[in-house]
Amino acid sequence: MATNTGLPSFTIRAITPSETHDLRHSVLWPDKPLSYIQLDEDDEGHHFAVFIEGSETPLLPPNLAPHESSATTVTPQEQEKPVSIISVFFADAANQKKEARFRKFATDPKWQGRGVGSALLRYAIVFAVTEGAESIWCDARTSALGFYQRFGLDAEGEEFLKGDVPYMKMSRTLP
Repeated sequence: MATNTGLPSFTIRAITPSETHDLRHSVLWPDKPLSYIQLDEDDEGHHFAVFIEGSETPLLPPNLAPHESSATTVTPQEQEKPVSIISVFFADAANQKKEARFRKFATDPKWQGRGVGSALLRYAIVFAVTEGAESIWCDARTSALGFYQRFGLDAEGEEFLKGDVPYMKMSRTLP
């Protein structure tokens, strides 16, 4: 179990591809059909999610002091749904898992800026290292480049579009 200051406890665990679909869809491409976020290679990937555990402590929106009144609590239904998801894929067998790619990384907007996505990305990087990956990469929305740079990923090549959203390839050599 991982914890984060200012949050109730959360758990990161493996999930099935289908358990990623709702959050992928609602956060990444809500205007596209559900099939748009489903990957042909989903069954070959490793999928992880953050689940918030029960807590009597109110959850505060980012940047609010504990005395402010707009806090919310985590309902039992919310505890059953992932608040952040990531999928990790390895290159083909000839590459012997030397290269890992993460895809469809999404965090519920209610939880963005609270550290759960950061914890999940750290988890995915450690997972890739333990599986023998020597590098990790992703296609990142250019609006999120600063987030990925905090994890040692560097932009490569030219900006490109997916739909009408600008992206850059980000990569990092692993220890």
